Amino acid sequence: MADFIDKAKHKAEELMGNAKETAGEKTDNDDLAAEGAKDQASGKTKQVGDDISDTAGDIKDKFTN
Repeated sequence: MADFIDKAKHKAEELMGNAKETAGEKTDNDDLAAEGAKDQASGKTKQVGDDISDTAGDIKDKFTN
């Protein structure tokens, strides 16, 4: 199961990506905006993985308890 630290890092990656993308859009820096979008997608993907891991752990716990 994903621990709190990993979940926080993944959320932070998403939020920093959002900030980069916004800054890139406001300054017409396409590279920064693209990097931000990539970081957001990466963070969101990792969060989905965290959710899947948590769900799998919950299911395992139900069958082993």
